[in-house]
Amino acid sequence: MMEGNQAVLKGKIVITGILTVKTGLHIGVGSDYAPIGAVDSPFVRDPLTHAPIIPGSSLKGKLRILLAKNRAKGYILNSLEQDDAVIARLFGMAGKDKVRPARLQFYDLFVTEESQELFTSLDTDTYMGEIKFENTINRLSGAANPRQIERVPAGMKFRLKLVYNIELEQKKQENQQNDGITDIKQDLQALEEGLDLLEYDYLGGHGSRGYGRVEFSDLTYSYKFLGETASIESDLDECFTSLRFKKSK
Repeated sequence: MMEGNQAVLKGKIVITGILTVKTGLHIGVGSDYAPIGAVDSPFVRDPLTHAPIIPGSSLKGKLRILLAKNRAKGYILNSLEQDDAVIARLFGMAGKDKVRPARLQFYDLFVTEESQELFTSLDTDTYMGEIKFENTINRLSGAANPRQIERVPAGMKFRLKLVYNIELEQKKQENQQNDGITDIKQDLQALEEGLDLLEYDYLGGHGSRGYGRVEFSDLTYSYKFLGETASIESDLDECFTSLRFKKSK
């Protein structure tokens, strides 16, 4: 696809699953007003229910940078405009000379009903949260600077939802519809690669101190709005062969 042009939408792949927090997770939110006794660094919450949420933008950004680092050539990470074709298709491109819409759409992750019921029944430090007390120590004077960080407790589960746009782009070789299928397969493999990398990395802040370990499970996929493109469903199923995603019943 030429930069700046949008391919025709042929359908959507809906991917769902569960993200489980394995160690305390902190995705911070700014606060213009902090009353006396308030937590120094609170985590982001759903303004309606006040339960913790994981912004889709946080997950998207983390997956992209992990893939970019894992696929980089040489010893220095490339600029965004130099990301490979698969990363550009999945996450989009908005460089000075290259503009490309993302095929992969992220949803905010909300706490599952089971976790909400469990953690609201527990005596936690804050509503569905825990407080981690830490100190930064001045190595010259030995003076301590205490702080409080609010974390999503280990064991909390969030619902994951991603939507992938099915686009069969015209290639230079006119008779190669399978080129579009090949692109989709490469995209889905890269998505799994990103999820695998994240399970051995961290989400949110303070990861070097053990925060933000997560795990993905119950990953399923289904198709929406295939219409006349339904004839390629078997080809799409082939794209998921050997991947972690199972077809939704």
